[in-house]
Amino acid sequence: MAAKFGPAGLSESFYAQGYKSSLSVCAVLAGMGLEAYEYQCNKGVKIKREMAQKLGETAREADIALSVHAPYYINIATPDEDNREKSIDYILQTLFAAHHMGATRIVVHSGACGKLSRAAALEYAKKTLLLAQARADECGLSHIHICPETMGKLGQLGSLDEVMQLCRLDERFLPTIDFGHLYTRSLGTLSTYSDFAQVFDTIENRLGHERLKVFHSHFSRMEFTKGGEKKHHTYADTQYGPDFEPIAELIYKKNLSPVIICESRGTQAEDARILKNIYAERMV
Repeated sequence: MAAKFGPAGLSESFYAQGYKSSLSVCAVLAGMGLEAYEYQCNKGVKIKREMAQKLGETAREADIALSVHAPYYINIATPDEDNREKSIDYILQTLFAAHHMGATRIVVHSGACGKLSRAAALEYAKKTLLLAQARADECGLSHIHICPETMGKLGQLGSLDEVMQLCRLDERFLPTIDFGHLYTRSLGTLSTYSDFAQVFDTIENRLGHERLKVFHSHFSRMEFTKGGEKKHHTYADTQYGPDFEPIAELIYKKNLSPVIICESRGTQAEDARILKNIYAERMV
């Protein structure tokens, strides 16, 4: 098995070529030599069951692995019980959408710490995530992996250690390692092969080799301020980091099979192909 590459959402070029429906995207991605696609529910789970099923059919025909990004406004770390219940409901809505389209993973933000200490926010997040998984099990959705994401702003819950703690709650949880977010959290200091090797070692030591082997991932070059993440950029914007080469080298040397979703600004499909080419060069 090898790593799979694809975009988050639809590139600008998709619309420029005259495509209007996401039902066309899987065939387009397969034609580009890509193998994955992350459907975006960032502003709410609005996709209807029939549409999700049709998208799933096109993905299976094109041999594209699907994942779904849950709404951005989920906050499982809040002390407000009503808001945590709403977040559980958003997670369940995303899981049902994923189920209908045959996706096997959903990406979930943990939210902001607000006025809470990081430790207190993490405890709320743990309780809420376990409740979400229990509800998923009750609804027959336990076959879909919930994937907590590392976050890019320092005020957000979602450091590498915090995501490891969330994933240790249930062996079905897979981490979404957003390398751009980790880069911005480090204020640009995470950049060398050795730096990224420590990230991979942390995942393996905390979650085991099997989850390291198939982890979920986001990648893009990112701009940051003293507070962390500011803006996504394209891979051609080399004044911003990180570079993908050390990550590709580690994936190859460790014989891993992650899903790498590119979140470049507007060129995510084209840049996903660049990332795949960087990885493929290691396999020659």
